[in-house]
Amino acid sequence: MSLIKSISGIRGTIGGKVSDNLTPVDAVKFAAAYGMWLKNQTKKEELTVVLGRDARISGKMVSSLVGNTLVGMGINVTDIGLSTTPTVEVAVQLDKADGGIIITASHNPKQWNALKLLNNKGEFLNAEDGENILKIAENDTYIFAEVDDLGKFRKKKHYINKHINEVLNLKLVNIEAIKNAKFKVVVDAVNSTGGIAIPALLEKLGVECIELYCEPNGEFPHNPEPLKEHLTDISDLVVKEKADLGIVVDPDVDRLALVCEDGSMFGEEYTLVACADYVLSKTAGNTVSNLSSSRALRDITQKHGGNYQASAVGEVNVVELMKKTNAIIGGEGNGGIIYPESHYGRDSLVGVALFLSHLATLEISCKELRNSYPNYYMSKNKIELTPQINVDEVLATITSNYANEDVITIDGVKINFKTEWVHLRKSNTEPIIRIYTESTSQKSADELAKRFISEIKSII
Repeated sequence: MSLIKSISGIRGTIGGKVSDNLTPVDAVKFAAAYGMWLKNQTKKEELTVVLGRDARISGKMVSSLVGNTLVGMGINVTDIGLSTTPTVEVAVQLDKADGGIIITASHNPKQWNALKLLNNKGEFLNAEDGENILKIAENDTYIFAEVDDLGKFRKKKHYINKHINEVLNLKLVNIEAIKNAKFKVVVDAVNSTGGIAIPALLEKLGVECIELYCEPNGEFPHNPEPLKEHLTDISDLVVKEKADLGIVVDPDVDRLALVCEDGSMFGEEYTLVACADYVLSKTAGNTVSNLSSSRALRDITQKHGGNYQASAVGEVNVVELMKKTNAIIGGEGNGGIIYPESHYGRDSLVGVALFLSHLATLEISCKELRNSYPNYYMSKNKIELTPQINVDEVLATITSNYANEDVITIDGVKINFKTEWVHLRKSNTEPIIRIYTESTSQKSADELAKRFISEIKSII
């Protein structure tokens, strides 16, 4: 199960057999399917797609295959090279392009890569469009261009700088306050493109930056998912350097985690909470996160007089609900900040600028800010899947067993108890069942997770 085709794109491990892994053949098929979908969407004679990639070792190869396939479809390609997911999203808007593709497997280890697909708004495709692309790929219903109609391929630079300027121009980014705070920050960019983008942003904000793993060579020095157990190096360095905080991003820079001055985790879940607290203190409005995110965002939103709602997991679902509820900020508890004043996509550059504005305006330490928020504790676990496991049957059994509780089934199964909750769902990006729990203590959250892992294993 190393090739995962879903509405959000195609993701797999490099090498191996066609249709089992992300081979060159699979990359070409899926790029062609996207190109065909794009051509079916519009009557425009000339189409342009923005193409960018993170620093993965396989990135250049996959990007070349995808770019030349689109050219073969008669589509123009603007290749912005080493980039970030939010930078490509912003580039689609700036260039008024017809779509975008980011070559990245986000937080997955280095053997993985993926094609993330965008529409002409620089946003991820909805379920219907994703399904259409999957059908085109499955049925090989693409038509390539004749020789006189091939697309044009061009490389363009400096889009990360353009993205940074867009962030600096946001009204709530308080550049003066940040400069006056004279922050000292350690950055861990897991040797990907965050190592280009985050230090450059911090320089413009007048922040002293100590770089850790900021060489964009794709050799991840630790598991690239920004979780506590993977971040011991930056925790130690923040303390050693007497820095004000640490900033951690994943390989494609759409997830932001923070480290307090004492080396403790600010908490990935609380990145969005802090940014929302700042935005809501300046602008009245609503918020949205997904079902797997902390209740802390709900509490902060209500404190500011706003309305909070939860969507199914997945950026496109969060964005859809944000638009419906006119949410002024939202995102996911994995450190993904979506701020519509900039664009409808998770963006760590926006998150850094808003967070530092908040910290500088309050004139308190990172740890003091974290202590000002309601304390919830999460436990994030997973069970590896085999082809024999029927996830739908497992979740249906759990739903039946807890029919007397407050159960939500719009995305897997979420069971709300009085002071805690558990969310069980099949991952869209890995062959696993995710088990997320939250409670009023770490011990309670861990125990709740263990209980449900045991129940799932007994059903399997």
